[in-house]
Amino acid sequence: MILFFTEMWERFSYYGMRALLVLYLTQHFLFGPAEAQGIYAAYAALVYLMPVIGGMIADKYLGSRKAVIIGAVLLVLGHFTMAFEGTGGRESLTIGEKTYQIQVEGRDQNRKMFAVNGDERVHIAITPEGVSTVGAEPSAANAADAAAAAVGTGLGTPPTGALDPATQAAPQAAAAAGFPAFTATGGYTLETERDQKLGEPVLFLALALIIVGVGFLKANISTVVGSLYEQNDPRRDGGFTIFYVGINLGSFLATAACSYLGFNYGWAYGFGLAGIGMLAGLLTFVLGQSWLEGRGGPPVPIEGRSILGVPLVPFFWIAGLIAVIPTWLLMQRHEIIETGLPWIAGVIFASVVGFTVFRLKGAERSRMLVAQVLIFFSVLFWALFEQAGSSLTLFADQSTQMPSWFNAGYTQMFNPGIIVIGGPIMAALWVWLAKRKLEPSTPVKFSFGLVFVGFGFLVLTWAAGSQANDAFRVPLLFLFLTYFFHTIGELCLSPVGLSMITKLSVARVVGLMMGVWFLSSSVAHIVAGLIAKATATDTVAGVVTSPALALETYGSIFGTIGWTGVGVGVFLLLISPLLKKSMAGVH
Repeated sequence: MILFFTEMWERFSYYGMRALLVLYLTQHFLFGPAEAQGIYAAYAALVYLMPVIGGMIADKYLGSRKAVIIGAVLLVLGHFTMAFEGTGGRESLTIGEKTYQIQVEGRDQNRKMFAVNGDERVHIAITPEGVSTVGAEPSAANAADAAAAAVGTGLGTPPTGALDPATQAAPQAAAAAGFPAFTATGGYTLETERDQKLGEPVLFLALALIIVGVGFLKANISTVVGSLYEQNDPRRDGGFTIFYVGINLGSFLATAACSYLGFNYGWAYGFGLAGIGMLAGLLTFVLGQSWLEGRGGPPVPIEGRSILGVPLVPFFWIAGLIAVIPTWLLMQRHEIIETGLPWIAGVIFASVVGFTVFRLKGAERSRMLVAQVLIFFSVLFWALFEQAGSSLTLFADQSTQMPSWFNAGYTQMFNPGIIVIGGPIMAALWVWLAKRKLEPSTPVKFSFGLVFVGFGFLVLTWAAGSQANDAFRVPLLFLFLTYFFHTIGELCLSPVGLSMITKLSVARVVGLMMGVWFLSSSVAHIVAGLIAKATATDTVAGVVTSPALALETYGSIFGTIGWTGVGVGVFLLLISPLLKKSMAGVH
C-alpha cells in the first residue's frame, strides 16, 4: 500500500501537469500546435529515456529505494517551478500603419479574440481568408470559415452560423474607429513575441527537473513492486494491476483538480497543486519505508563506498542536479532529441539484444528475446496511446463540442477514471481465467491492446466524417468512446507489460530491462510527436483559424493510425503461439 499511495501521488503530479502542458504552451506561450507538440514529445521522450540510466544506477549502486527518494525530491522542485508563469507570449496584428495587440478571453470553445490598440478594442475572428470583425458580413469565399471560427471559438455566433444580432453594430463601430470590417490574407501581418528572457528558460528548467526526477524514480518504483512477488506467483499480474490502479487514481484526481484550478484561476494554481501532490508522494514513501521489509535495497552495502572520493549517496544527489543542465539545454532544442534519440535508443536496444544472444543460453535467452519482441510491438501501442497528451487534447480543444462547465483538460479524466473502475475487474478476470487455465498469454494480451487502441481512433474518424455540428465539432461522447477503447487496450497491455519484464528478464538485469521497457515508450513518444504534428493546423493566439480544415485533418490522420493499430494487432495475434512457446513455461 505504501507503493500504491507513493505512485498515486507521483502520478497525481505528473498527469496533473500533463493535462495542462500542451494547452499551456499553445495558449500562454503561444507556441503553434506543431511546435508545442514537438516540445511535448521531446519532454515525454526524455521522461521515458531517463529511467534507463536510473535503472542502471539503482541496480549497480544505490538500490531502488534510495533512487526513488532522489527522484521524488527533484520532481517536487520541478513541479513547483512550473508554477512560475512569466509573461508568456504576445501576438500582434498589423493592418496598414496600425498595430493591435491580440487578446483572448476565456478558454476552450468559449474563447473570444479581440484586437486592442489603446482605448480601441474590437471583437475579431481570423480565418485562412483573412481577419474580420465579428458580426461583419463575410465575402462568399470566406463565409463558411468565418462563421465556423466564430462558433468554434465562442465568439458569439449561434450554432447555425448566422450572425449574432448583438454584434451587428461591431462592423460600423470598428470601421469608424479605423478597423476594417474585413482584411484579406496578405493585407495584414501577425507577429508572436515570447518571454525568452525569463519565462521560457524557467519553463524548460522545470521540465528538466521533472525529466531527471522521473529518471531516478519511475523504473525503480516498479522494480520494488516486482520484488514483492516470486517469479511464478499467480498474484503477480494482479499485484501490478492494483499498482496500476494507484497510478491512475492519482491521474484521475490530478486531471480533475489541476484542470479546474488551471482553467478557472490561472495556470500557476494548477501546476502548484501538482507540486503539492508530488510532495505528498515523497513524504508517503519516506515515512513508509519500514513496511517494505528491506526490499529495494542496494545490491552491495553502500557504507564506505565512494566515486571520485565522494560517498555514493551524495555523489548521485550531485550528479542528479548536474544532469539537469544538459537536459535544460536539450529541451530548448527539441529537434536534436527528435533526431538523436532514435539513434541512441537503437544502440541501447542493440546492446541488450547482443547481451541476450551472446551471453545467455537456453530458456533465459528465449525468454529475454520474447520480452524484446513484445517491447518492439509496444512502441506502436504507445505511439498511438500517447496522443492523449498532445493531439487528442488539442482535438478536445479545437474540434469537440463540450458543455460550458467542461474544459479540454477534463477529457484526460476519462482514461484514469475507467481504469480505477475497470482495473480491479480486469485483475480479478485474469486470476479467474488463470484458475481455469483459460487466461490469454502475454503476447495475446498485447495484440488485444493494439486492436483496441486502433479501434478507438476509428471511432473518432467516423464521428469527424458524419457527426460534426455546424461549428465542425463532434459530440464529446465520441471522444469518451475513444478513451474507453484506448483504456481497455491499456489494461490489456501496460500492467501486464510491467509484469512481463520482471517475469521474463534475468534477475541481474531486471532494472535495466525495466528501463528498456520505458525506453520503448521514449521512442514511441518521438513517433507520437511526428503523428501529432501531422494533425496541426494554423492557430492565432491559440485559436484555430479553420475549424473545418482542423476537423478534416484530424479525421484523416486518426483513420490512418487507427487501421495501422488494428492491422498490427491482428498480426501479433497470429504469431503469438510461437512467442508463447519461446517463453519456456512463463505465462
